[in-house]
Amino acid sequence: MVAAASADATTRSSQRKRLTREPPPPPQRTGAQMMCDALEQEGVTVLYGYPGGTIMPFYDALTGSTLTHVLVRHEQAAAHAADGFARATGKVGVCVATSGPGATNLVTGLATAFMDSVPLVAITGQVARHLIGTDAFQETDLLGVTQAVTKHSILVRSVDDVAEAIHTAFAIARSGRPGPVIVDVPKDVQQASTTAPAPFQARPPARPTTTPELHQMAARAAALIA
Repeated sequence: MVAAASADATTRSSQRKRLTREPPPPPQRTGAQMMCDALEQEGVTVLYGYPGGTIMPFYDALTGSTLTHVLVRHEQAAAHAADGFARATGKVGVCVATSGPGATNLVTGLATAFMDSVPLVAITGQVARHLIGTDAFQETDLLGVTQAVTKHSILVRSVDDVAEAIHTAFAIARSGRPGPVIVDVPKDVQQASTTAPAPFQARPPARPTTTPELHQMAARAAALIA
């Protein structure tokens, strides 16, 4: 009797376990997929670029997104096209390039956007994280190269930071005095997977504030010029 009761209890316990549904695992997204997600959340519909080795995971992810990619014949044309798009629409222009010479070809377009206060986000591939600083093939310190002609630059070092980096870039590009921002994403960060980030909440563009002292200084300057 004892053995039968024990077996019956074990059976009921097994049945309860089968009836208890485990919660589904959180969805996984690659860094490249989250780059596309973030761009869509920012209202991007079109971007201009030229593919290359270290940015290919992002291009692979584009096929599963709603983004329209315009293939240019040179990375400089991508930067100028994004610049023109921003001027014509008032939205943030987006251009894409690979690491090394692909990224440095964006410089003239970035300088144009910087000098004319045009909101632009440049997404560039970078060599894998363990190769940064080793003079690897097509590795360039893009943040250092473009420091004088960009409003801000971000090197993404973790797949968990991808979405935040994209949203931060757009917020900076369009706020205050608009300008170009670079998001440099290593290839292994684009390929890595992580739990999908929390739903995006749009951030209002920041506006510079002035103090009465600054207003007085402006009035004095105007009086001197008059």
